[in-house]
Amino acid sequence: MKRIIFLALCFLFFTTACTQNVEEKDVLTFWTLQMGSFSEYMNEIIQNYESKHPDVKIVWVDVPFSEGEKRTLAAVLGNNPPDLINLNPDFSALLAQRGALEKIPEAKAVKYNSQIIESLKYDGELFSLPWYATSSVTFVNKDLLSKTEIGKTEVATKKVRKWVSARRFKMVDYKYNKVINELPLSYTQMNNYAISAKEASGVYIYTPNLVENDTMFRILKKYGIDSPETITSEYSVELFDQFKTVYQAGALPKEIISITQREAFEQYMAGKSIFFQAGANFLKMLKENAPNVYKVTDVKPQLMGRKGLYDFSLMNFVIPVKAKNKELAIDFCLYLTNAENQLKLAKLTNIIVTNNEALNSSFYNDYSSLESKARSIGANQLRKLLPIRQFKRQKELNNLINTAVQKILVSKKNDTKEILEKLSQDWALLISE
Repeated sequence: MKRIIFLALCFLFFTTACTQNVEEKDVLTFWTLQMGSFSEYMNEIIQNYESKHPDVKIVWVDVPFSEGEKRTLAAVLGNNPPDLINLNPDFSALLAQRGALEKIPEAKAVKYNSQIIESLKYDGELFSLPWYATSSVTFVNKDLLSKTEIGKTEVATKKVRKWVSARRFKMVDYKYNKVINELPLSYTQMNNYAISAKEASGVYIYTPNLVENDTMFRILKKYGIDSPETITSEYSVELFDQFKTVYQAGALPKEIISITQREAFEQYMAGKSIFFQAGANFLKMLKENAPNVYKVTDVKPQLMGRKGLYDFSLMNFVIPVKAKNKELAIDFCLYLTNAENQLKLAKLTNIIVTNNEALNSSFYNDYSSLESKARSIGANQLRKLLPIRQFKRQKELNNLINTAVQKILVSKKNDTKEILEKLSQDWALLISE
């Protein structure tokens, strides 16, 4: 009996000690979006951090993309939100507007790409820290390209002199060669070549998915068209009219008034377009599904506008105002996104790091394969970024812009200016509400 009592007391003492040990630890809860496929990587980082901080217990929750915004909104409006949440900048900005996020001292962000940090600010304040980025590149079908005059320039390579008299000579002839220069890098140049490329190759120069999500909004920003005032500018009207001209001439697919990026990619895989713009991750799909097209594909920088800047997509971390462990959340975030850990993730995926040390590594200066070239081009584009500027009701604005694009492309009238003036009015009203 004494032995039983003794064992019971030992068990009680042991379980109480363990409970106290857990209770004494600082518990950090953080959420990610669709990172379950990289659980080995995430768990290794968590274990390494916990080993360096024995007084910390990290609870990781991976949330599906489809539920991310809904669950995050419910959490931050409640009284017990996660300490650290992985979101996209658009939704992060919305939460910052509502005063739901903790401000982050800029001193904590010195190791990240400075242009990305500037893009993340809302009203001059920083409410998030960057995790990883993507920046699309342009795929080029070299076989189809060779059938066109795109990028080719006639240059004199040899002078042929003939004597005209015994006292003087005169240059009377030149030999010309076709020399490949840099490919067109802007939407304007692509449209300029669209008709001749279609005639020469029998395929489309490209299949832009103009009306999917914020695609057209991003194109417009590359041209400095990003407000109700600039949307009606002479330059804006010219850009829209150019798209309209080549579209109605049959030099762009009729489907661009509704096509998605995936559908545009299918056209490229089928050899129906010369160029296609997407993230480096599409190369793997191209290699698996259209190996013959993959063999003749090269990659170039993404298409630009007159501002000469590149757009990008980003995932970041935010800390709710009601979080219980804010300082710990920042510390773990800095650890998760340090150079070593970001590079590990980059080597598992096609993401681009945001940490300066990692961004300057040899991993992003490798042009030995198509995949590494795409990765290196994308990383280099982060040095000339088009700032993220989202509006309060961005999705509704995207719908307004996309509807205007569709109207302009199919209209048989000379009414581009009129359609854009209506868009300007609706845009101004939307952001004023």
